[in-house]
Amino acid sequence: MIKLLARFVIWFGRWDIDNGLKDMMPEKSVMIAVPHTSNWDYVYARAVFYEMGIPLKFTIKRKYAQGLWGVFFRPMGAIGIDRRPKDNTGRKISYTEAMANILREYDGQICIIVTPEATRARRDEWKTGFYYAAKDAGVPIVLGYMDYTTRKAGAGKIVYPSNDMDADMREIMDYYEGIDGKYPEQCVTDIRWRRKVESVRVKE
Repeated sequence: MIKLLARFVIWFGRWDIDNGLKDMMPEKSVMIAVPHTSNWDYVYARAVFYEMGIPLKFTIKRKYAQGLWGVFFRPMGAIGIDRRPKDNTGRKISYTEAMANILREYDGQICIIVTPEATRARRDEWKTGFYYAAKDAGVPIVLGYMDYTTRKAGAGKIVYPSNDMDADMREIMDYYEGIDGKYPEQCVTDIRWRRKVESVRVKE
């Protein structure tokens, strides 16, 4: 039933699936979903990646993954973020640390999807927690996309965080240049690294 629903959503959205990385997906990873300009993005993304066989998960506050809320959210792929102190210091861990802990401790294949733009509105700077979580957990970053101009969607590249964050982020920004969201005017890459991409191109 779910597979039929996913295929209907893909047909309805007129999406062509990019299966280039289907058989190359790592056991554990963080996937960034860019661009994010519409509520439809997640609906389409879930359908596309379900059809690709990628076990997408997303993080929410721990309380919403339990009880009655959990009955609704967990089947959708939700994993509760537990930020309670892990030692006797009493320090509440960060969201990024909690995500890294999930990636390290999860038993089986997992791909946590993140929207680094963090909002459907235009945003010149992304949230970079996805990068630090992936690096801390020792997992790669999968570049997921939905191009509303070409109607193509999927996972197009894998980036392994290195000791040079600037180079890694330039690579990510370069990949997403020219990929349009539902509302292209709201779709921009991070200005902190986009400028560096442009300067590198000029030098070349």
